[in-house]
Amino acid sequence: MIILYIFIALIALILINVPVAVALALVGTIATFITYGSMAMPTVGMTMFEGATNFPLIAIPLFILAGAIMNASSISRRLIDLAMAMVGFIKGGLSMVTIGASVFFAEISGSSVAGVSAIGSILIPAMRKKGYSKEFAASISSSAASLAIILPPSIPMILYAVMSGESVVQMFVAGIFPGLLGAMGLAAMCYYLARKYNFPSEGRFRLSTLWTALKEAVWALLIPVIILGGIFGGFVTATEGAALAVCVAIFISAVVYREFTIKNFIDSCKSAGVQTAVVMLLVAASAVVGGYLTETRIPQAIALQISDLTSNKYVILALLNVIFLILGVFLHSAAAIILVVPIVLPLVIEVGIDPLHFGLIVTLNLAIGQQTPPVASVLIASCSIAKSDIWATSKTNLWFIAVLFTILMINTYIPAFALALVNFIYG
Repeated sequence: MIILYIFIALIALILINVPVAVALALVGTIATFITYGSMAMPTVGMTMFEGATNFPLIAIPLFILAGAIMNASSISRRLIDLAMAMVGFIKGGLSMVTIGASVFFAEISGSSVAGVSAIGSILIPAMRKKGYSKEFAASISSSAASLAIILPPSIPMILYAVMSGESVVQMFVAGIFPGLLGAMGLAAMCYYLARKYNFPSEGRFRLSTLWTALKEAVWALLIPVIILGGIFGGFVTATEGAALAVCVAIFISAVVYREFTIKNFIDSCKSAGVQTAVVMLLVAASAVVGGYLTETRIPQAIALQISDLTSNKYVILALLNVIFLILGVFLHSAAAIILVVPIVLPLVIEVGIDPLHFGLIVTLNLAIGQQTPPVASVLIASCSIAKSDIWATSKTNLWFIAVLFTILMINTYIPAFALALVNFIYG
């Protein structure tokens, strides 16, 4: 019953517009006081501090800063020009460019909001000029941006790895195939809709144009190569790779392209600081609730009760998918991971589901959650750029949500595909 009271109190606070982080900290503190008394109160602050200073979590503000630096320089534009030269000739070319540029950007920032801000601010107005509806432009920009939390270096994957005790690097590897499959699925849907609504292509494919764009973007492309090559090659940890991303982004922007000033750097730090504060305050607050749940062994009790009802892991996976899809409507991805993963992980292990596989399922669910109002942080950012109504945009976005849902189902019920690359590399 305690967990029920915690959830009711948490939802009630959120519904009256108390920030999620504050609600988490408040509920966790009150539950700790009621159960253990005032003597346990000094440990609350220590728990919050320790929860937010876990070494792998340092990667989060660093990847966010790397994305902010890209936004403030010409790196994003050069990646878009390269994507234009590669796929712009296809029917519905600008929508294809949006997907390609989002994949490039995702491999550096790990943040969907940063991706839609960088790519959408350029390509949404361009699509509008070419006759695309503002709802379509906002929808594809939003859905493509969510590839950033599936592909490495995904910030939600870092959070999941910390919460579950899994390897951050293996989580990154697990996201590669699903992320690329998602990109191809979105591109196929764009092509279908482009044929249906007669969206234009962006001219003929020219090898000379591609070569010019590649030369312009080659330094920008080195960023994900250095980051992911260093992480997957075992030369750096994910946290060290994030620091490397910031250093490389600054060097390329300021030294190579000579387009990055001190003012740009200060603005980037301010933007990254705001985004980081939101995530890390959630992490710190969740440590209080997580510590309480661990001490009282509530997750293990829930796992035991559910496993008594059914031990079929596919039924349990379906149930967990429903839970995370619902949570994605009301909570940001970080909050959903922090709040629910520690509770359901004992059940996942109990029925024999690979925690890496489950982490991928969680991430895919939350990618869909970024597209489903009322929270829908990425969709809201995209609609703000396109100046489109969020509910009208959501109707168009159903085409792309269907693609993401299909990818979710494939990865849920064909674990051999979901973990193929992990098994190939790590055995």
